[in-house]
Amino acid sequence: MNTPSSNEQHHFVLSHHDEAAFKTGGLRSYSSYRDLGVAEATNGLARAHVIRMIEPYRPELSVRHRHDVQFQMVYCLRGWFETEFEGVGRRRLHAGSSWVQPPNIRHTVVGWSEDCELLEIFIPAEHETVSDA
Repeated sequence: MNTPSSNEQHHFVLSHHDEAAFKTGGLRSYSSYRDLGVAEATNGLARAHVIRMIEPYRPELSVRHRHDVQFQMVYCLRGWFETEFEGVGRRRLHAGSSWVQPPNIRHTVVGWSEDCELLEIFIPAEHETVSDA
């Protein structure tokens, strides 16, 4: 895992809501992502994006995995989102709630509402996701 030095220059980035900014092709095929410019502003120290679920939940979309990060936080903007975490069990976010996932915790997404939208923040911006499949 390569994390930039905190001494590297950060700069100002402003991100306004724009429906056209939501892109597919990210980690999850059932989601679209709107990058908030945090990786650019921090020279790769962190990343933040809004995730919108674009397909209904189906059990075959659930794959146990982990993220090789130093920090990961998820905040539910709309709807709900549920995940099962190794050693913790099932947890459900509702609009206005959040969780912080320990680095490399194995987990499986187990459901979401049709209107689910999440804010995800993690360090570093680029990291590996390892699937158990």
